[in-house]
Amino acid sequence: MTTCVHNPTLFHKHMNTIQQTLRCLLATALVGWWGINSAIGAETEPSILNTRKSPDWLRSAVMYEIFPRNFSQEGNFNAITARLDELKDLGVDLLWLMPIHPTGEKMKKGSIGSPYCVRDFYAINPDYGTTNDFKQLIAEAHKHGMKVIMDIVAGHTAWDSVLMENPAFYHKDTNGRIHPPNPEWTDVAELNYANSDLRRYMIDMMKYWLRDFEVDGFRCDVAYTVPVDFWEAARVELEKVNPQVIILTDSGARPPLLSQAFDMDYSGNLFSTLNQVMSSLSPASLLQESWTHTQAQFSKGALHLRFTDHHNETRATARYGVEGALAAQVLILTLDGVPLFYNGMEVGDATESADPALFEKIPVFWHPGGRPPLRNIYRDLIKLRKQYGAFVDEDVIWLQNTAPGEVISFLRRDAKDEFLIIINLSSRRVTGSVELSDPAGFEPVNISGWTKPLDTLLPDFRLSGYGWFIYHRTVPK
Repeated sequence: MTTCVHNPTLFHKHMNTIQQTLRCLLATALVGWWGINSAIGAETEPSILNTRKSPDWLRSAVMYEIFPRNFSQEGNFNAITARLDELKDLGVDLLWLMPIHPTGEKMKKGSIGSPYCVRDFYAINPDYGTTNDFKQLIAEAHKHGMKVIMDIVAGHTAWDSVLMENPAFYHKDTNGRIHPPNPEWTDVAELNYANSDLRRYMIDMMKYWLRDFEVDGFRCDVAYTVPVDFWEAARVELEKVNPQVIILTDSGARPPLLSQAFDMDYSGNLFSTLNQVMSSLSPASLLQESWTHTQAQFSKGALHLRFTDHHNETRATARYGVEGALAAQVLILTLDGVPLFYNGMEVGDATESADPALFEKIPVFWHPGGRPPLRNIYRDLIKLRKQYGAFVDEDVIWLQNTAPGEVISFLRRDAKDEFLIIINLSSRRVTGSVELSDPAGFEPVNISGWTKPLDTLLPDFRLSGYGWFIYHRTVPK
């Protein structure tokens, strides 16, 4: 437990002691983090490329990922349409639908197969419904003020894909055999973008979904496996159909992708760092290092998807615990970028996810017990984010505190308002102080289902395990 420090001189002495203690740990964590960064092929030099300007509405949006097979017991579009009122009430602006196409049977994994193992890009999985069901889902989402993007798997197909009629569309090894893009991805075959006819086919396919179904854009799976110039050419043609089309890459730390083709990428480095912190392998202060490193890689204005939970990971509730998952999502909802929810996260779903559950039918359990009122908490946090422009600005002002191993603290502000966020990312109770030159005027923000700080005054804090507080003050004119 850390002691409160009121005197600035004592604060700095205390910080120096803590920093010396953490130096070796931080260095070790950074080595591990850089290893992860290198392993995914991330670029580590600052980019001189300009970043395309993302639409203002996207910068203030909340995104929600849906796995249609597992979103409901029915596993179809109509079950999603039936819950649009709930998603709108939560504060969702943008729905991301995982692949909706028929899945491959040949060499599939599991009893059903991965939705990213696509047999026909022009078709809809009959288990999900009809083309009219899909059109109704999109139309109803638009009536609710929500946009819809589809998952496009451009780098590979199922082994029994209709495209196999054109062997020239596929990469081949030295023996002339079609192969997967990754030795572990045995259920898919790699497409060959040196073939101009394949490029034309894929662009026309994306235009079809924009034009005939009025989807609002695409999330492009493993987009880095496809040449950047394809995506740039695709965007030019897609904008002729819908000038407001939005395109998301699931790649991280690749500035060229955000130069012309994509509106937003994944903040994969921050996610990896958060996992280390939540596992007590790294100090909480490493999150600032990760965030700062990504900022240095991209030019100003780059937009990143922030997440703690998605289909490729074990559920956050299972990884971090219920309270830990909440604390981690509070971080995501108060940082810059676009926050993501994965279906069922708003109730604390802990059903199996990722490999091998991705290949099965394992529906979200919508009524788990032993949870705080997560939906109410998240609804209030989203309302707060939407109400104040300070959360849309890309600047984050990180503040030192006397418990950097467990606690992160930062400011979000604009010309009108200033917010102080303090989050304990450990299961231990922590007492300390934040380096705040002038705490006057800060008042706790009221969040439904969450207790305000009652027994401490800033700059001091007393946080339970995975506890967090948000403070607000108006900036004097």
